[in-house]
Amino acid sequence: MANKKIVDIDIHSIGLNLDNRYLNDGQMPTPNFTKIAFGGGCHWCTEAVFQSLLGGETVEQGFVASTGSNSSFSDAVVVHFDPSIISLKVLIEIHLHTHGSTSLHSMRDKYRSAIYSYSWVQAVESKKILHALQPTFGNKIITKVYSFKDFKPSPEQFVAYFYKNPNKPFCERFIHPKLKTLLRKFPGQLEQGKIAKAMNCTRREGKGNAEL
Repeated sequence: MANKKIVDIDIHSIGLNLDNRYLNDGQMPTPNFTKIAFGGGCHWCTEAVFQSLLGGETVEQGFVASTGSNSSFSDAVVVHFDPSIISLKVLIEIHLHTHGSTSLHSMRDKYRSAIYSYSWVQAVESKKILHALQPTFGNKIITKVYSFKDFKPSPEQFVAYFYKNPNKPFCERFIHPKLKTLLRKFPGQLEQGKIAKAMNCTRREGKGNAEL
């Protein structure tokens, strides 16, 4: 029987782009995260909402600029998420329900009601989702889809503001009501233990305001 020749094959040269960690230590590759940015109310509030969801990798708090007449920086967060766990549709629906997405108030320059897309495909999908969700709201949704242009992070002392300061008066008044909305409308999408622990840090109850 003829001897068989053992050939070393470079897997990358034949198009098998496997994650190095998987090759080296036997672990599965890191999930494919994607990102999108959201603006609505104060970014402390928006950050707390998206930090409370399953399927999120990181939430970057800061200011986002688009192009043209929307090139000024506005409060926003960049959400890195795993679409196999939480969909873009659910993220957008959550965003609409946790800020004044039908309120064209005087602070909209500072608090632009926005979805900032990172690609043309994502922009088209986001607009279709907004259109599909409109009938579930009594008033016209004012949230718009813009192209993402630039991001400025918040100073470090304000990052993860709610989860560092859950019993601050601002958090009780403005963020607690948003998290209660999440618990009521989207219980299956949440890190409920994380929310419960933060909200139980204080016994004080207030009406709060989920519309900022």
